[in-house]
Amino acid sequence: MKKLLFAIWFFALFMLAPVQLSAQTGQKAFTLEDLMKKRIFAASSVQGIRSMNDGMHYTTLTENNRKLVKSSYKTGEVVSVILDLNSFEDSGIKMIVDYEFSADEKEILIQSDYEPLYRRSFKADYYIFNIATETFSPLSRKGKQQLATFSPDGTKVAFVRDNNIFITDIATGEEKQITTDGKFNEIINGAPDWVYEEEFEFNKAFDWSPDSKRLAYVKFDERNVKMFNMTMFQGQKPSLDENALYPANSQFKYPKAGEDNSKVSVLVYNLESGNTLRVNTGTETDQYIPRIKFTTDPSVLAVLRLNRLQNKLEILKVNALNGASSVMYAEENERYIDEGNFDNLRFLPDGKHFVITSEHDGWSHLYLFTTEGVMVRQLTKGNFDVTEFYGYDPLKKLFYYQAAAVSPLQREIYSVSLDGKKANRLTALTGTNNGAFSTTFRYFINTYSSVTTPPVYTLHEAGGKQIRVLEDNTALRTKLDEYKPSLRKFFSFTTPDDITLNGWVIYPPQFDSTMKYPVLMNQYSGPNSQEVIDRWSLGFDEYIAQQGYIVMCVDPRGTGARGEDFRKVTYLQLGKYETLDQIAAASYAATLPYVDGSRIGIWGWSYGGFISSSCMVKGNGAFRVGIAVAPVTNWRYYDNIYTERFMRKPQDNPEGYDQNSPLFFAGDLQGKLLLVHGTADDNVHVQNTLEFAERLVQEGKQFDMMLYTNRNHGIYGGNTRMHLFTLIEDYLKENL
Repeated sequence: MKKLLFAIWFFALFMLAPVQLSAQTGQKAFTLEDLMKKRIFAASSVQGIRSMNDGMHYTTLTENNRKLVKSSYKTGEVVSVILDLNSFEDSGIKMIVDYEFSADEKEILIQSDYEPLYRRSFKADYYIFNIATETFSPLSRKGKQQLATFSPDGTKVAFVRDNNIFITDIATGEEKQITTDGKFNEIINGAPDWVYEEEFEFNKAFDWSPDSKRLAYVKFDERNVKMFNMTMFQGQKPSLDENALYPANSQFKYPKAGEDNSKVSVLVYNLESGNTLRVNTGTETDQYIPRIKFTTDPSVLAVLRLNRLQNKLEILKVNALNGASSVMYAEENERYIDEGNFDNLRFLPDGKHFVITSEHDGWSHLYLFTTEGVMVRQLTKGNFDVTEFYGYDPLKKLFYYQAAAVSPLQREIYSVSLDGKKANRLTALTGTNNGAFSTTFRYFINTYSSVTTPPVYTLHEAGGKQIRVLEDNTALRTKLDEYKPSLRKFFSFTTPDDITLNGWVIYPPQFDSTMKYPVLMNQYSGPNSQEVIDRWSLGFDEYIAQQGYIVMCVDPRGTGARGEDFRKVTYLQLGKYETLDQIAAASYAATLPYVDGSRIGIWGWSYGGFISSSCMVKGNGAFRVGIAVAPVTNWRYYDNIYTERFMRKPQDNPEGYDQNSPLFFAGDLQGKLLLVHGTADDNVHVQNTLEFAERLVQEGKQFDMMLYTNRNHGIYGGNTRMHLFTLIEDYLKENL
């Protein structure tokens, strides 16, 4: 759920709003249509960046993803056009959705005709493009594929179709099926089930050995996982005409809190012998395997094993020749181990060491271990969190990472030496910096933004020296000069619990401190999330401020970049402190001389909808209006991996569940409440809203509700987003 809202929220914030000119400020108003349909404030980016093997060149997608060009890091000039789809009109490829080079960079695996499944999973048509002969070959002619991936030697491609794994030999075009037991809602090979994909944040559950002789994969047996049912109507955009008279029942496996998960096993397929062996992952079946990854040694596979409570992580060192395993690393935490650590596991080229992020000292830092499980040293230190790990340069013996070392509101890029004694800051600008390093770590492309600066893409030497600007969003800057929208300003305050919280505020145009304004608070508030951060965002918040509201956002306890104790204080009681802190923020706002304390509203989406619902039933009238979009209203209804990570099972923590679920406090509702949900939300099921609504009805509490037919957690498609934000605006105007 954590990453979900950022994607939804950022998408919503990038859409926006009348066209009047203010004589006093020069501000020009914008409409919702300007935001959402014309997208006048959309930022440009550098698409499809890939570093080439030599570390001296990189490729990008241009011309609406129809052209793949090769550029020089040193000069910035386009060296060549590798592929121009306009020259291959009969290829059947409309655009390059994504691409991957073979190891020798002589062929390209092109993804086209993208068909989404869930958040990270999708089907597509893949093609192999031979650069020398300028020819296309479909990867398969037997249906769309998933997760197509070159073997390290570039001679083969593995992919998943219909829950089974296939391998195509590029030279012969022969397609070989290596699993046969895959079946929808029963067995999945090589791809995660719904809850693994959503909460462990990955979509590929197989890995090639470095010598291309083996393929390790995870098998999910979800036959004992209970089924969730959704009714799909005819709807529009898209229209499911087959459901016009009799709506269809969509079924998929969804393990709720306390319920059974898939039984997971790890297997290794030998391409030469055709044999498959089973890896020893222990006798416990009620556990998780969130990642598998070959080490630099083709005979050694690393398997991450996590217990059901998610507070004990082990890395198994697996002999890929016989399946035997031993524990090379073990970590326990009194609360839980954050899933963000899993992708930070990197094996060094020497084959003897690995790096992982951990919270051993209460902050997220980089640690160096031997493959025998002995900690060599802590590489980064201090009261700050490492927020991204980019990799290791074995020549310079430097590790590259992103951290919130200056402030929780900022992100910088750093390097640290192998001995951990010298850390260097590589980016100078205050705001949010994120790097994409070349394969040889000689260069990196930095994406920088702040609350006042749209994204700027710059090329740097590894030491930090800027070489050139790749994209500075000049067109957007010109548009901003034309409209001069009110932008975010940061603030902090201290709660009655003596906790300092960070927030941002947007004032209305022509703000007059002698007047009284209504306040709308938006928030997400989920574990380790962060909305109050110095990065660019311009959308519905700025639009609503333009309508005469002060818009505020506060990150409560439980959110990120402030250390383990701050973000894990919500353990076993999700919603308790977040609700208290949002109520405290409303009380703080009410003390400001320019705020009408009787006109404060709160809204949020997903976890934010959960908190806005909670504030309306526990706020004792602090909020006149609450809007909850796709809210969780009872953690017993949500999936088990996410929920149990923070709450444990319902049967082990019933009070934590019940005392922090809005459902059980419906009779305490004060103020106007709008509930919004998509009827085909596979993530936070509409069950949450409907059951909450029924409780409100039985308690005699009036409220408003909007359901969006066939829409998922993102609530988009056709005119849906425009309708949703118009609904929110109108509701605020009528009630706040």
